Amino acid sequence: MRALAITLLSVALPAQAQTMDHSQMNHGAHEMPQGETPPAADPHAGHAMGDTDSAVPNGTPPPVPTDHAADALYDPVVMARARAAMVKESGGMIFSQLMIDRLEYRAQDGIDGYHWEGEGWIGGDVNRLAIKSEGEGDIGGALENAEVQALYSRAIDPWWNIVGGVRQDFRPQPERTYATIGIEGLAPYWFEVEGQLFVSQKGDAHLRLEGSYDQRITQRLILQPAVEVNLAAQDVPEIGVASGLSDIELGLRLRYEIAREFAPYVGINWERKLGDTARYAHAAGDRASATSLVMGVRFWF
Repeated sequence: MRALAITLLSVALPAQAQTMDHSQMNHGAHEMPQGETPPAADPHAGHAMGDTDSAVPNGTPPPVPTDHAADALYDPVVMARARAAMVKESGGMIFSQLMIDRLEYRAQDGIDGYHWEGEGWIGGDVNRLAIKSEGEGDIGGALENAEVQALYSRAIDPWWNIVGGVRQDFRPQPERTYATIGIEGLAPYWFEVEGQLFVSQKGDAHLRLEGSYDQRITQRLILQPAVEVNLAAQDVPEIGVASGLSDIELGLRLRYEIAREFAPYVGINWERKLGDTARYAHAAGDRASATSLVMGVRFWF
């Protein structure tokens, strides 16, 4: 079939075409004339549809923004408002919380007692105003200790806050007012720790150190050991505190979170006054140490 096609083609072509001398053809017809240089290659020649280079006006380009690149294309005032709204909706809002960490009944040898400890705050991720309170007393008896703190709290990194403010003691008498500064946060291995330095209007100084750890047994059952230590820089007989390590308190509480916001608990609490502080307590007719079975509730909203 191929031979037949070649034969028919040779018959159909004119004789002049068959006898054409290809040696006379100018094969350089498409060469660049001498003296001319080829045009520079277009670096964008390979771009397909959607090339936006043609939309860029000729002339000096606008300066590149040093802060927000979108300001080169849109009104900076409008973009500033948009960024402020985004920051607010992504964590810059005002929040608040009231946490009653301990509200408990203490059963002990002799007169049973009660204890409370809680904190409320309002603010953002960095700056907050906090109100703390704690105290204790005997069931059916007088209030033994009660204090309220008004604090400014500022985050110094994702894990730690510095706090400063005022503490007012209503019990024991006479009342005391303290300036305070401290630090609180989450230490490695998830220990919650807090340290505060107090200086009263009388010039006496005290240091309080606290720590606790939440050990999850299940998703709802949590065992919490806790410790509190108080130290004084000098003797303050009028409020029953001596210099040095004045008292220590250890607790172990097992709570069940019916909901994250509500958890009853049971546990044991031991407290001991030390050194001359214990002597002051005996002189006032109080006990220097006490061990209590505790039942209480922890809640927040």
